[in-house]
Amino acid sequence: MSRNISCFIIGFIILWSFLVRPVFSSEQDNKVSLLENKLKNQLQTISENTDGLVGLAVKDLNTGRTFFLNEKEIFPQASSIKIAILLEVLKQAEEGRLKLEEFIDLKPEEKVGGGPILFYLGNPSLKISVKDLCVLMVVLSDNTATNLLLDKVGMKAINDRLISLGLRQTKLNRKMMDLKAAFAGRENISTPLEMMTLLEKIWKENILGQTYKKEFFSILALPKDSPLQQAVPEGVVVADKPGELEAVRCDSGVVMLKKHPYVICVMTTYLSPQTDGNALIRQIGRLVFQHFDRLERSSEYGRIISEK
Repeated sequence: MSRNISCFIIGFIILWSFLVRPVFSSEQDNKVSLLENKLKNQLQTISENTDGLVGLAVKDLNTGRTFFLNEKEIFPQASSIKIAILLEVLKQAEEGRLKLEEFIDLKPEEKVGGGPILFYLGNPSLKISVKDLCVLMVVLSDNTATNLLLDKVGMKAINDRLISLGLRQTKLNRKMMDLKAAFAGRENISTPLEMMTLLEKIWKENILGQTYKKEFFSILALPKDSPLQQAVPEGVVVADKPGELEAVRCDSGVVMLKKHPYVICVMTTYLSPQTDGNALIRQIGRLVFQHFDRLERSSEYGRIISEK
């Protein structure tokens, strides 16, 4: 008899756990939805008050929850397109088609403006490794380094890779500082949704093996002058690549919170000369971070427990 009672109690506990868990989950989802609506309203207000066009795509990489604003509009990417270049370099390294340790000659005729380092180095016999070119491209946005990498992996290979990932609005149409191509309308472009998808695919799928995936995000996470890195407190890792052109500012990356890592892609264009695009991205990045940080540190009821 006691055995039957014990079995009944165990069965009841198991059943009760299944009945109660969805209630708690539903209550938490409702609270999170209310918080999300507040954030969406804040972001919409920022967009409406901006003298230009703002695009945004955000995704919680654990829960899949998203925020979108003009996410399918095509924006110039400026240096943010270098995320796609970095991916192709590391993929070809993984495939054995190049080595990150191999050296490339820097010839005087290959130097272009808009880069803070290589353009000013005068030694004609300078050699630099593929890995160091990647670091210069991402951290200092060196355009000479970028073009050397483009020559190494091939522009067509980058675009083919993007198409294979289903990203048909993300295109590399010219080398860095090719003003003739820019005047002809050949711009490096993407949408907030596609850049978000690209980063999510690299994070979640087997596009890169573990070693090269770690290398990819480690290079993007190096400290740099970027609005998304400036939008979070010290110690929070942001793997991103900003970009800027006249009337254009953008930044795309992954904010590596423990429980709620998220992709954030902010793009702006048609900005007036009076609009500080980087300050705008910092403002958006800060609001989005505050939302996820609140979820990161809270219980399902919203309480934050600290040692204070």
